[in-house]
Amino acid sequence: MEPESATKLLRWGSMRTVALVACLLVFPLIVMMSASYHDRMFDLIGGLAEVKVPGGKSQNVAAVFSTDTEPNLYQPAGVSVDDLLLGGLLASGFDQESCLSRYQSVLYRKPSPKQPSAYLVSKLRNYENLHKKCGPSTEAYKATLRVIYSRNVSSPTECNYIVWTAQAGLGNRILTMASAFLYALLTNRVLLVEFNADMGDLFCEPFQNTSWLLPRNFPKECRRFNQWNSQTLGNLLKSNIFDSSTSLPPSHVNVFLSYGLTDSDKLFYCDESHILLRKVPWLILRSDEYFVPALFLMPSFQEELDRMFPDKESVFHHLGRYLFHPSNKAWGLVTRFYNSYLADADERIGMQIRVFNPKANPFQTLTDQILSCTLQENLLPQVDKQELVASPSKNKTTKAILIASLYSEFYENITNRYWKFPTRTGEVIEVYQPSHEEYQHFGDNSHNVKAWVEMYLLSLSDELVTSAGSTFGYVAQGLGDLRPWILHRPENWMNSRKASCHLGISIEGCLHIPPSYDCNKKVNSDMGKVVPYVKHCEDSPSGLKLVNDYTF
Repeated sequence: MEPESATKLLRWGSMRTVALVACLLVFPLIVMMSASYHDRMFDLIGGLAEVKVPGGKSQNVAAVFSTDTEPNLYQPAGVSVDDLLLGGLLASGFDQESCLSRYQSVLYRKPSPKQPSAYLVSKLRNYENLHKKCGPSTEAYKATLRVIYSRNVSSPTECNYIVWTAQAGLGNRILTMASAFLYALLTNRVLLVEFNADMGDLFCEPFQNTSWLLPRNFPKECRRFNQWNSQTLGNLLKSNIFDSSTSLPPSHVNVFLSYGLTDSDKLFYCDESHILLRKVPWLILRSDEYFVPALFLMPSFQEELDRMFPDKESVFHHLGRYLFHPSNKAWGLVTRFYNSYLADADERIGMQIRVFNPKANPFQTLTDQILSCTLQENLLPQVDKQELVASPSKNKTTKAILIASLYSEFYENITNRYWKFPTRTGEVIEVYQPSHEEYQHFGDNSHNVKAWVEMYLLSLSDELVTSAGSTFGYVAQGLGDLRPWILHRPENWMNSRKASCHLGISIEGCLHIPPSYDCNKKVNSDMGKVVPYVKHCEDSPSGLKLVNDYTF
């Protein structure tokens, strides 16, 4: 071998040796650094914020969650899988990071004593399969969409739909979406919802591997209508265009159940109408009503509803927790506010205060009514105006008041009361209000996000005070399984000076504009006396709501 070649070989061998030693020394260090980096990133991602379990101490999310149960299911330490999935309401297998609230809500809410029936759980799993089969982008959806351009339907379609369109404020919208979903369960339809720009960043998708959002290419002319539209169910029935003699059903029917509806529109609540609607592939719904109570009055649905909801006042409690999971943006607002202000309190009292007529009802008068209610029901303690400092030997528990109102005056008035004087019991009173928008902003996404966050925070209360007739409060009480203390209409309280509030008869919301026609007897009737579990609302006497206590 030439000397030069030998020298090159020696150099190459030395380089290999050095490289090998470097790999042996550096690679474990890289692995250790990588593992350390991964651990830090897991802490940052999994533990973005501390979790404070109600009544408990702060815990890091990374320490709370375990993935030992099954893939894609994060189980909080000390929480059963059954509680995590809300007694079977929720399906496992969702991507947890895409919707943190779906499986983290159990850390902020006490387990519900209301368990869903096995039949309701089976209906939900069957519906999820139907939605995957018929949801947007499927061939079945595309085929049924082509039918809507025809005036009539010559043959049955594989999938039928109910399309929800936005109307009124967010509380009304949430309640009507739940009503539409229940109707979809009862009639084997697929629910699609039309979210405009003002409903972005509110909710997660409720159904796995599909969407409930109405595609943008859905014909605009089919979803813009009022009670005078010729294609509404009420007008079709009134003009005898659509009846049992109709050989070819229409491709779509508009259902108008909003303010201003007529007696003809209310025929939607008759069994005869649903016999006709079975063959209609597209129902377009425009409603601002929680029309669930009216469905319980219909004989054709009663057996199914009895099996799904043996506990009659659990309808929105179950459907609301199944459908409405705060988006990550909304959930971040919920958890940061809760952890910062509410988590360490011994008791949380939510106050939802709606002012229907600010000019007629002065803020101080309304504050007096709120305090009258909370003091007479022992929700809040009296102040001691004779002492400037609370006795150190007295009770030092903390009550946190969460106020949800468009106005800041109630926060200021109640805060001043408990800042100026100590309580007779020694309790510490803390008062918080996330926002005060001054007026309701329609068509404003940021306003709706704040409203949704406040509804959810109210639902995490131990006690709830609400304004009569407000759908905002209905959503909170239903999600939280809370029988609210309902403030009487201010004008009624001021005139009578009787009790300022009363305990609600159930956690369900009220159908404010109910049917008044008995479809079976063909006469106008008091529909609050047809079945024992549908009664008139205590906060809206002409309305109807579901109850369990039939004796009052």
